[in-house]
Amino acid sequence: MKIGRFRIDFRRLGVLVGIAILLFLIMDFNNRMEELTRLQKEAALVRVQATAVVITQQALQTQVAYATSPAAVEAWAREQNRMVQEGDVVVIPLPEPGATIPPTPLPTPILNGLTKWDVWLDLLLGE
Repeated sequence: MKIGRFRIDFRRLGVLVGIAILLFLIMDFNNRMEELTRLQKEAALVRVQATAVVITQQALQTQVAYATSPAAVEAWAREQNRMVQEGDVVVIPLPEPGATIPPTPLPTPILNGLTKWDVWLDLLLGE
């Protein structure tokens, strides 16, 4: 077929359209492969996080099981609440007569890190 000075060959036109469609399909395939790679990385990250959560859950369940056991209650009563059972002998250590009790050391005050310039500005401007 001939349009003006140009001659159209349907065979070549079909090949060019086929190549164009093939290029679009290749670009779409490439985009899908990139999306697949991203999703696989995200799935691996979620699996790691899920494993960490399951391990944390197991540790917490173990702690709850111990905390609700009679052994934990007895340990708490004896160590922190200073309770005794029948038949126990309570021993309270006392200092020797005439011994001086060492004074409780006072903690040193912690400076808040202000420089002399900051102190002056605070005094003058009242901030």
